[in-house]
Amino acid sequence: MKIILKEDITGLGYKDDVVEVKDGYGRNYLIPQNKAVIATPGAIKVLEENQRQRAHKLAKIKADAEATAAALEGVALTIGAKTSSTGTIFGSVNNIQIAEALEKLGHNVDRKLIEVKETIKEVGNYTATIRLHKEVAVEIPFEVVAE
Repeated sequence: MKIILKEDITGLGYKDDVVEVKDGYGRNYLIPQNKAVIATPGAIKVLEENQRQRAHKLAKIKADAEATAAALEGVALTIGAKTSSTGTIFGSVNNIQIAEALEKLGHNVDRKLIEVKETIKEVGNYTATIRLHKEVAVEIPFEVVAE
């Protein structure tokens, strides 16, 4: 089934993308949650017209994302966590702690845009990806240290 996404969905696509999904996923989850609509010929025409009208707004959004990415280049974070004597963290470090550390440095980034590939359960060096725009992503190195 072809659908038009109304919002960014990790692993599937970005807002206004026309994607192919299984019927059950589309009918039982995406459409009832108002995350997508069925891609009928009429809906595709409306989408194309809306994209044409929003082209200059999208260019500004992308420019803002690139400016934020340039500001985040070279930023290295240190996140403190309570650990055991062996270096294992009590709990884990996730995107919320990374967003808070960035905010302390003066970079206001929504935690939903931050993606950490692995579960962080030990002290060490890791990398987080911040997806500011569908074409703009920044990798932020961070170190987890014992408090």
